[in-house]
Amino acid sequence: MKRRHDTPEQIVRKLREADHLLGEGTPLVEVCQHLQVTEATCYRWRH
Repeated sequence: MKRRHDTPEQIVRKLREADHLLGEGTPLVEVCQHLQVTEATCYRWRH
């Protein structure tokens, strides 16, 4: 399976959406599923 690479603009958009969802109290696992990324990717993008 070929890896999908997100552009920097897509990453920023997804991180903003993640912040919004987390602010509403959605668990990180559900946020990552919604964004179609792994938890490890979420953590890596934050750093």
